[in-house]
Amino acid sequence: MGTRQLRTYTSLWAMMPHDASGTILGYDAIAETVAAAGYDGMAIDLGAGDVAQAHAVRPHMERHGLTPLIVAFPRTVESLRETLIMAKDFGAPFVDVIGQVMPLSVDGMIPVIRAWIEMADKVGMPIQFETHRNCITNDLYATLCLIDAIPEMRLCADLSHFVVDREFKLPLDPRDAGLIRRIIERSDSFQGRVASRQQIQLQLDFPQHAKWVDLFQRWWRDGLESWRARNTHGDCIFLCELGPPEYAMTDANGVEMSNRWEEALTIRRWIIDMWNEMEAAEVISGGVSGVMSEGVSDGTS
Repeated sequence: MGTRQLRTYTSLWAMMPHDASGTILGYDAIAETVAAAGYDGMAIDLGAGDVAQAHAVRPHMERHGLTPLIVAFPRTVESLRETLIMAKDFGAPFVDVIGQVMPLSVDGMIPVIRAWIEMADKVGMPIQFETHRNCITNDLYATLCLIDAIPEMRLCADLSHFVVDREFKLPLDPRDAGLIRRIIERSDSFQGRVASRQQIQLQLDFPQHAKWVDLFQRWWRDGLESWRARNTHGDCIFLCELGPPEYAMTDANGVEMSNRWEEALTIRRWIIDMWNEMEAAEVISGGVSGVMSEGVSDGTS
């Protein structure tokens, strides 16, 4: 009998600093704090940090039972290979690729994506291409063309970037909703951040942001449902990634306008509740696939 599990992660980058105090904790304190909050792992971002940082934080993560997820920013096709090998050694579930090789045309992008997929297969380390600005998946339309041309291309959906990229208006146009649905259906993991058409990262409890929070909650629910429909076993990874300034908005004194640590935990709670509701509904209905999954704890007693 297969088992499906929801695994929640946060990002090392988001922990430096993790809140409005501006205090940057040591690696062991970061790992201890993240593990105590109930997260299963932590993403190590090689764009915000580097390989030396990854090796430095690794033993602290291992000590606290956190699984590393490697986020790569390869500037050449070949340079991804080293990261794939490192990620395999670290025990990462996959490498999240934010490719810095950016041909101008989709025809130019296709061989780059295929080369990276072939490389990952040879190394034996799965990859997902994150939907992200300033990389090969910068544009929604180009990304849709890529997934049509390359059926084996799998995505990590950070939909905040496409909201800014396309300057989506609310209520969301049905055509745009359909395009995002196509992205979700090709995504094997998801990231948590709420954006608007003007801002990449919004405060969750400001009343003027409620409509965007609602949109992302619907998308995340759609993402979990889509993943469950496609997978009878395995881990569904959701990364709560609320970045520090200048991702986080600040006031005139440079102080963050909300508590990102608490906001990330709020998003985590939403996702766990969605997942457990789906579990319960499947039990009541007898299960679409006949596969029972384990519930998820919110990390509180």
